[in-house]
Amino acid sequence: MGVRGRIKSPSYAIVEAYALASCQIWHFDFYRFKDPNEWEEAGFRDIFASKGLKLVEWPEKAEGLLPEADLAIHLELGPDGARQVSLSANSAIGQELIQTIGQRGMD
Repeated sequence: MGVRGRIKSPSYAIVEAYALASCQIWHFDFYRFKDPNEWEEAGFRDIFASKGLKLVEWPEKAEGLLPEADLAIHLELGPDGARQVSLSANSAIGQELIQTIGQRGMD
């Protein structure tokens, strides 16, 4: 997507933001949340209401508060240790993203 430089895990900061010429991207990691209301208390509702791409790890930790994802990406380790990726669309936008990924490939 054009991000240059190191992509940091947001595990400790909870969110990392990336400003691109084409859009704003927020990468969230809710692993440390103990209660879904922490999402609300952190003020993330405003970010999710704004334009841009939101990538969320551990969305179940904010269950019931997050808007429905357009696209869900599931990563699993296969028996040989290789990553298995599956995509599921929850909206027309998600379906369009899957089609675009299918045309370009996932590198």
